[in-house]
Amino acid sequence: MMSAAVIQARIEIACGQLRLTSLLRHYPELLRDAVDQNADPLEFLASCLEHEVSKKQEHKQLLLLRQAKFPKPKTLQEFDFTHIPKLPKMKVDQLAQGTFIPRRENVICIGRPGTGKSHIAIAIGMGAMLEGYRVRFTSVMQLIQELQLAQSEYRLPRYLKSWNKYELVILDELGYVPLGEGGKLLFQFISQRYEQGSLIITSNLEFSRWSDVFGDPALTTALLDRLTHHSHILFFEADSYRFRQKLGGGVL
Repeated sequence: MMSAAVIQARIEIACGQLRLTSLLRHYPELLRDAVDQNADPLEFLASCLEHEVSKKQEHKQLLLLRQAKFPKPKTLQEFDFTHIPKLPKMKVDQLAQGTFIPRRENVICIGRPGTGKSHIAIAIGMGAMLEGYRVRFTSVMQLIQELQLAQSEYRLPRYLKSWNKYELVILDELGYVPLGEGGKLLFQFISQRYEQGSLIITSNLEFSRWSDVFGDPALTTALLDRLTHHSHILFFEADSYRFRQKLGGGVL
């Protein structure tokens, strides 16, 4: 009969080879629980495997969260839908399940500043991430700066391709400042994702005013044609939530 030390060594070697890192750390306590509960071998094996699966899922979620680069995690449970009664809560809940992503559809959030567009965009992104999708958040201006830098360093095609690994990209705050020459780069970015990956875009401007941002009516028309071809459009018709908080004595 093998000694306990030899058996332990075999377990540690097998766990290392199979990369069962969490099981390697926790199997002694799982074994103690199994002995205390008089569990049969199959029950013990099942608990070991379920523990490893659970830990790997947790690790994947943490990795996806770091990769997403959300400025701050947001959930639908935190959002006050009564503030925007025309916003279809059921539709937003469905979008947060990520069902639009395999269909390469887009979500466009339009409304005045402070009405919760970014909150909803992040919450939908968080929901998609929990479903296992790779998500990336960025402001429009940050993306423009990175596109311009990549272009100046003659690596724009490679930079654009690097975004293909994300199944959902969230572009926040389109419309606050004119984009100048950066508008053409953003058009190129969005065109490359057309029917290849999903986008969520938040904007404080109605579609009729997007040409003010891009500075080129023909380019804007072509852009909107791509964006709205397969899209869900959410209108945020309300006063600024942050401004109402300030009026009510809250912190802006």
